[in-house]
Amino acid sequence: MRDKTQSNSWPLWIGAIALCFLAGGCKPDDSPFKAENESLRKQLAKEESVVTSLQDGNKVMQQQIDLLNQELRDAKKSAEGAKADAKAAAADLAMQAAQAKKLTAEVQKTVAAQAAQNIYVEEKGTQTDDLPRPLSNVAKSAEDALSRNGYHIKVSIKTDQKAIYVTERKVSPAASLETPGSRNQYVVSLHALPANITRLSVKAEYEKLAQGGRVLSVSAEEVAEIERSLIREINKSLASTSKT
Repeated sequence: MRDKTQSNSWPLWIGAIALCFLAGGCKPDDSPFKAENESLRKQLAKEESVVTSLQDGNKVMQQQIDLLNQELRDAKKSAEGAKADAKAAAADLAMQAAQAKKLTAEVQKTVAAQAAQNIYVEEKGTQTDDLPRPLSNVAKSAEDALSRNGYHIKVSIKTDQKAIYVTERKVSPAASLETPGSRNQYVVSLHALPANITRLSVKAEYEKLAQGGRVLSVSAEEVAEIERSLIREINKSLASTSKT
């Protein structure tokens, strides 16, 4: 009876053992997944480290950019300040130059007025003519007439009421024994009169020259004619100016 019972229990043990083997043989091997997960974890950690490094680099670069922008703003502000200072200095310099120019003109006008008062041209022995033109017009025509006839102005004094011109001495050498040369210097005086009339006075220091530079005597009438010739030239210049 006991032998029969033992013989009946063998299949149960065999089945249990088989189940144990089957259970052990069906359990999945997860070691490849663990290795892959570990590799992914390491790769992720590496990428996170790279991202962190890039972020730190971006922060440093942004700080440098901010610093450069601040330096540019400071430089621009400094340049604008320097430009404003230069503009103010230029304006101040221009004002000083204008004041100096005005002062110089006033001084010259005062000196000219004093000189005109001190210089007196004796009308006796000169040729005069009262011209119905303002002093400024007659002065311009006198300058043109002198220049056109080869007389360079040595001294010129002009005010609102008077004008005086002294020319350099003009020399024309003798052409031959029969044709003497000449040496002449003009003193022209203009004086403003009422009703826009200008009194013109011309004095000539005229001499005749023979060959070799010898001075010949001249008559008062010859000198007067030289003076009248300049008055005619000035009137001619005035007439041409009136036509234009």
